[in-house]
Amino acid sequence: MPESNDIKGIIKRVSEIIIEELKLEDITVATFNPDLDLIDELGIDSMDLATIALVLQDEYKIVIDEDDYPKLKTVRLIAEYIQGKKTEKN
Repeated sequence: MPESNDIKGIIKRVSEIIIEELKLEDITVATFNPDLDLIDELGIDSMDLATIALVLQDEYKIVIDEDDYPKLKTVRLIAEYIQGKKTEKN
């Protein structure tokens, strides 16, 4: 279960998941910019994004609609999306 549901905790965990899933060797959670555009600046593709979305769905017990994928451009936007989904559930 995620350690924290506040936005900073979600950003940290999302960063960890992206670094792990994409095997980013030169980036740490401390150096990961949450406002970095994942597609344009990091170069992840739709398959990478789908993989990350699946991991996040398992991690946070939420459903991420495929139609929402284009909105999830940065770690901060992903964290805000997750926080919103968790708020809807409660």
